[in-house]
Amino acid sequence: MRRRLINSTLAVVLVVIAVFGVSLVIVETRTIENSAQESVDSDAVRLVSIVDSRLIGGEGITPDVLRDQIEEGRYARIEMPGEKPVEVGDRPSGRVISAERDGAQGETVTVEASRSTVSKEVGRTLLIILAVALLAVLAAVLLAVRQAHRLSAPLTDLAETAERLGSGDPRPRHRRYGVPELDRVADVLDASAERIARMLTAERRLAADASHQLRTPLTALSMRLEEITLTDDLDTVKEEATVALTQVERLTDVVQRLLTNSRDPRTGSAVAFDLDEVVKQQIEEWRPASRSEGRAIVRSGKPGLRAVGTPGAVAQVLATLIENSLMHGDGTVAIRTRVTGNQAVVEVTDEGPGVAPDLGARVFERSVSGRNSTGLGLAVARDLAEADGGRLELLQLHPPVFALFLSRSGDQRDQPSDDA
Repeated sequence: MRRRLINSTLAVVLVVIAVFGVSLVIVETRTIENSAQESVDSDAVRLVSIVDSRLIGGEGITPDVLRDQIEEGRYARIEMPGEKPVEVGDRPSGRVISAERDGAQGETVTVEASRSTVSKEVGRTLLIILAVALLAVLAAVLLAVRQAHRLSAPLTDLAETAERLGSGDPRPRHRRYGVPELDRVADVLDASAERIARMLTAERRLAADASHQLRTPLTALSMRLEEITLTDDLDTVKEEATVALTQVERLTDVVQRLLTNSRDPRTGSAVAFDLDEVVKQQIEEWRPASRSEGRAIVRSGKPGLRAVGTPGAVAQVLATLIENSLMHGDGTVAIRTRVTGNQAVVEVTDEGPGVAPDLGARVFERSVSGRNSTGLGLAVARDLAEADGGRLELLQLHPPVFALFLSRSGDQRDQPSDDA
């Protein structure tokens, strides 16, 4: 492209120089020739006038008298009736420019000049025109190179940007080039880069969330299946199988929830549900794990609460809080339900050292953890809570108190609340 731009610019300049240069040469040549002819004619007229005046006055006509009346290098011949011709200067050879005038006393004056002087003047004019044309060509080359670079460099840059997008580097460059068409392409590429970056971020976030959120229900399901394999009691097998099926349903709900949130985090599937059932389910699910750690899970607070949300998401939030208490806390894990205003609150606490003060404000941020964990659990739990219009907060650092706030079902909002 750069070569084409340079060649096209040079072609245009050369055509312009050829058209106007030839015309200028023709005009200048004619002008120089006419000027030389007029000068010779002027000398002839002047000599005729002088010769007439001297003849009338009876003065002699000599070369010395007339030599200063013509330009240097020109030849003059004066022919008078009955007298020998008078010659001034050397007669030029070759092609000449001549002028002849007749005087009132019968004399004839002829002035000649060599055409070589005209040729030299024309040559000097041609050299000047050629020099100007050469400067114009050089200026055109520099301008063409600069313009080609100005246009080709952005195209090369845009090609590199597109190549980076194709290779998986979606960072926008935000470069503009002062050319509206190229700036429009840059805008489209930057917008595409931002969309691709968001898509990649969402995919990576979904993968991280899925690996973290599925770990807990899969672990619980594995424990149930192990208990089934270790018992011969048919009633126990049925009970554990029923619980396992419930966990499979919750696992399916978690997967669906993650996929829904990855497409649109604002999309919720909130319904009115029995909060006691979800709390009871989580206590039963995590009781084997707590027993293996020599710890207990207890529940207290207001019973019979109905909340608005997604049962699977609420269960996942509570599972995250209980798992954190078992992993990072100590002593008994306490779950308390209460009412504040038009909200149902589920608090999870333990007797451990709590959350470090420097992490208190950042504990719900992704990849923030004080105990060598992934730092995803609480962040995903808060996202799940907020997707249904609830919220997850850290009410107290030591002992740690995490609280899940959910909207109460409409049929219970007229009942008295117990703020705590």
